[in-house]
Amino acid sequence: TRPQEGELKLLGTWASPYVSRVKLALHLKGLSYEYVVEEDHFNNKSELLLSSNPVHKKVPVMIHNGKPICESLIIMEYLDEAFPDTAAPLLPADLHDRAVARFWAAYIDDKLVPSWKQAFSGKTGEEKAEGMRHMLAAVDALEAAMEWSYKGKPFFGGDAVGFLDVALGGLLSWLHGTEELCGAKILDAAKTPLLSAWARRFGEMDAAKVALPDVCKLVEFAKMKRVQLEAAMAATTVSRN
Repeated sequence: TRPQEGELKLLGTWASPYVSRVKLALHLKGLSYEYVVEEDHFNNKSELLLSSNPVHKKVPVMIHNGKPICESLIIMEYLDEAFPDTAAPLLPADLHDRAVARFWAAYIDDKLVPSWKQAFSGKTGEEKAEGMRHMLAAVDALEAAMEWSYKGKPFFGGDAVGFLDVALGGLLSWLHGTEELCGAKILDAAKTPLLSAWARRFGEMDAAKVALPDVCKLVEFAKMKRVQLEAAMAATTVSRN
C-alpha cells in the first residue's frame, strides 16, 4: 500500500548522512513524501522539529499520518513494516540475516561514525590520528564482513540493495570526502577492494544520485564547520584563562 499525498513528511537537512539514509530508503521503496528542510539545523531548530523529536532535537524525523518516528535506522525498519507491499524490502526475510544486518548497521554507528568525527574534529593531532586508526580498523572489519558473510555478492543485501547497504550508503559522500578532510582515503581499491567496488555500484544507482549530497559541496561545508568549531574552542580557551 503506497501512502496517500501528505501522509509521509521527512524533516531533514541536506548534509546529514542520517537523512540521506532515509531518503535512500524512500526512493528505493518508491514512496512519495514531503521533504521539509531544516534550514539552520544547528542554531535555529523549528518548532515542528522540537515538538516531533523533543528528546534528541535532531533530524531525521519521519512523520507518518501526523505521528513522528525518529532515528534513521528505526525509520528504515518502520518503512519496511509500514509499507510491506512496496518494492525493495530492506531487511532480509531470514531472521538470522536480519540480525546480522542490524549488527553491522549498529557497528557503523557505534564504531565508524564516532571515529570519523574524531579524525575530523579532534582537538590535537594525536586525537585526530587516533580517530583515523579506529576508523580504518572499522572499515577493515566491514571489508571482512563483505568477504565472509556476504559471499562475494554485489551488495550487503545480496543481489539487491538491503538494510546494511542503505545504512552505510548514507555515509558515502562523507566517506568520499575524507581524503581531503582528514588526509586519508577510506575506500581504497588496493586496501579495501570489495568496499571500493561496492561503493561504485551503490553510487551509480538512481536512488543514490537523488539522495546523496554532492561531495565537493559537502567538503566545503565541512571545512566551514571546522573553522567555526575551532573558533568556538579558541574562544572557550580564552574565556577560561
